[in-house]
Amino acid sequence: MLWGLKTVAIFDVWSLEHLLSGISIGALAYQLNRRVFKGQMGIEEQDVNTGYFDIIMVLFLAYAWEVLEHYLEIGLFGSKVEYWFQGVEYWANRMISDPLMTVIGYYIARAYAYLVNPARIVSLLWLFVHFFLFPHSMYLHELL
Repeated sequence: MLWGLKTVAIFDVWSLEHLLSGISIGALAYQLNRRVFKGQMGIEEQDVNTGYFDIIMVLFLAYAWEVLEHYLEIGLFGSKVEYWFQGVEYWANRMISDPLMTVIGYYIARAYAYLVNPARIVSLLWLFVHFFLFPHSMYLHELL
């Protein structure tokens, strides 16, 4: 399935959160890498192109989150957390679409820098609402 529950589909309602966090993480990676390269090489800011390093950092963080998420889903941190995650993600969702949405978020942050702070606010609100108000991670999808 292309869209549906995370256990059977490539994209789910949490794909939006991966996009929003990609905007935030992408902006952070861009700023950090630009600062490091500018400081080490002593070159002008407009001459620094950190694109490859930005993508590597964004993908590293995306896959690190997916590893942590997998361990949370299988109950390594308790059955209460395992219940909240509502099953193990479909492999294509975990390995392809979630990191892809994070990388797309990076490119959005690069092209539209004014969206970074609104994306951070919406992302934090999304996480707050889903962690503290909804009984489990797929509740919104079930409502739709």
